[in-house]
Amino acid sequence: MHPPAAPRRATLFVTCIVDQVYPTIGQASVHLLERQGVEVRLPKGITCCGQMAFNAGFRDESYAIAARTIEVLRGQGDVVLPSGSCAAMIRHLYAELFAHSPYAGPAAELAGRTYELTEYLVDVLGVQQVGARYDGRIAYHDACHGLRFLGLGDQARTLLNAVNGAELRPLDGCTECCGFGGLFAVKQAAISEAMLARKLSQISASGADLIVTGDASCMTQINGGLSRQDQSVRTRHIAELLANMV
Repeated sequence: MHPPAAPRRATLFVTCIVDQVYPTIGQASVHLLERQGVEVRLPKGITCCGQMAFNAGFRDESYAIAARTIEVLRGQGDVVLPSGSCAAMIRHLYAELFAHSPYAGPAAELAGRTYELTEYLVDVLGVQQVGARYDGRIAYHDACHGLRFLGLGDQARTLLNAVNGAELRPLDGCTECCGFGGLFAVKQAAISEAMLARKLSQISASGADLIVTGDASCMTQINGGLSRQDQSVRTRHIAELLANMV
C-alpha cells in the first residue's frame, strides 16, 4: 500500500486591512482553502507587504518592511493573498524595490510562489465551484491591481458563475477604477469622488443587490459611497460570498 499523499500546504498572507478591519475575509479565505484540502499556515511575525510606504515614496521604509516579509515567508511554500493589490506588490514591485540588492534573488523566488486567492483556487488547484449559495443578483467589480498587474478576471467569474441561486449580472465599467487607489483618494479627492460617482451609477444600472470584488480597499470605497446614498446594495469580498459568509 502506498502511504496517503501529504496534504497541499499554503501560507495565507491576510494583508493589513484584512487583519485590522475585515477579519472575516481572512476567516473566509481559510475556510475556502481548507475545504479544498489545503493545510493553511498563518505565519507569525508577518506585518505588511510594504506597499503603502512604497507608493508614498518612502523607499527605505518600504525596503525594511518588505525585507522582513521575505524573511518570514522563506520556506513557507505557496503564499496566497485575498488581495490582488498586495499580491502585485510582491510579484511585480519587489523586483523594482530590491533591484541590485542582496534581496533581489529571494524576492524573485517569493514572487514565483505568490498567488491571489481566486487565481490560486482556479489556476493552481483547478477548482471550478466551491459549493457556495446566494439567492440574489450579483455583479463583479475588477480591482485594478489584480486586473492590470496580475491579469485576473476570468478566475473570479468562473467561481461566481457556479454559485447556486445567484444570477451574475453584467456591470458596465467593471474594469474601471472605483477611485480609491490608496493615497490617490487622499491626494486627488475630487477626482476620486467623481470616479466613485460614476461607479455607483453603473452599479445602480446593473440591478445587482450585491457587488463582489477581490480587494478590501475597493470594498471600502464602494460601500462608503453606497451608504451615503442610502442604497440597499452592498459590497462584499469574493471570499466571503464563496464561503457562505455573506
